[in-house]
Amino acid sequence: MISYLVTVVILVAIAALVGLALNLQWGLAGLVNFGVAGFVALGAYTLAISAPHMGWLAGLALAAAVCAGLSMLLSLLTIRLEENYLAIVTIGFAEIVRILLLNIGDLTGGALGIADIPRPFAGITPAGWGDAVILAFALGLVVIVFAFSEALVRSPFGRALRAVRDDATAAAALGKPVLALRVRAFAIGGAIMGLAGALHAFFLTYIDPSQFTPIITAYAFMAVIAGGRGSNLGLVLGAGSIMLILEATRFLKDVIPGVDGVQLSALRLGMIGVGIVLLLILRPEGLVSEPKRRFADFFPPESEKA
Repeated sequence: MISYLVTVVILVAIAALVGLALNLQWGLAGLVNFGVAGFVALGAYTLAISAPHMGWLAGLALAAAVCAGLSMLLSLLTIRLEENYLAIVTIGFAEIVRILLLNIGDLTGGALGIADIPRPFAGITPAGWGDAVILAFALGLVVIVFAFSEALVRSPFGRALRAVRDDATAAAALGKPVLALRVRAFAIGGAIMGLAGALHAFFLTYIDPSQFTPIITAYAFMAVIAGGRGSNLGLVLGAGSIMLILEATRFLKDVIPGVDGVQLSALRLGMIGVGIVLLLILRPEGLVSEPKRRFADFFPPESEKA
């Protein structure tokens, strides 16, 4: 039972990292990324290929750097297209990544994948404590990324991103570098997705292309919508809620007689869909609404200054 709970918490941590990245790209900057699964897969495979030669820490940094670089390239390629076309480009990117992973067998192992991926601190981890170390590592990574994201949101960069999201023309008229802001936001989000993919590889120690399906993208958007677009705290709560519902509904087969595996899978997704619809109706802003800054927050009245 303990090992199962540890697994659930690690899965929630991975989902939270993916959601924090999407919340930065879409929730804060308004950039739709339907290729989340491709970036997560790229991060996982970069780590799996490089870690045996460079060490897990260098592999982790490389996974983030590769995903950030490709994110920046994708955003620059769509400079002359309308904003919505970025979503189409990211879908194509995810499909390209999947095809490459399947066909570059000498590097990625093809459909067989890559096994024996080294874990962090494996050389000093006592026997039987591997999952506990990964759990602590995952939670630490989430805390660091969450703190970084919160600092980013509250910084002038985050306020400029919200301005670009709400009205890019007005932001440009006020002298904000709209293109540079979007490219940086997309690159930072890509780097965090690379970290999530690396954590996925660390945890399973084996990856193959079948693990990175478009459902990862769907879960990420569900988490952002459920938690509250633009709210990092809400995102963490939303990701946790989605993953806990997914895991809890595994036991429905013990409650509902005559339900096979295919029906159970459809029922689980259906329940999440119904929950998202009800949440959008009853609380459109999500579990935690995006913090709003007022004029008085920047220029307090003279009475408060005194």
